[in-house]
Amino acid sequence: MTDRREETTPAGPPSAVRPYVITGGRADPEGEPLAWEALVMGTEAAYPAALQPEHRTILAHCQGLLSVAEVAAHLGQPPSVVQVLLSDLLDWGLIVTRPPIPPADRADVTMLRKVLHGLESHL
Repeated sequence: MTDRREETTPAGPPSAVRPYVITGGRADPEGEPLAWEALVMGTEAAYPAALQPEHRTILAHCQGLLSVAEVAAHLGQPPSVVQVLLSDLLDWGLIVTRPPIPPADRADVTMLRKVLHGLESHL
């Protein structure tokens, strides 16, 4: 008979050593860190065989546009770790980035009413 406490016991916090090892001890990316909502995509450039497995995983997922947060979710790593790895790939020319799209300004209500009036007049 199994002890039910074993089934519900959490595995514990994730190791703090692993992200440190993945980034080579770096806590911050080179240059300006990418925003979590920034989009990244792999390039057609050939990449060296000596890439870390995490770099390869990022390149495999970045065949289309993905946000930094989505890449972090695919890797199961904190976004800060992924920002360092993406910074490496960007420096090596293996990914391109697109900054987040800024939020639009509020639309002018007067103009929206004029547009609505114009549309209604053609009905």
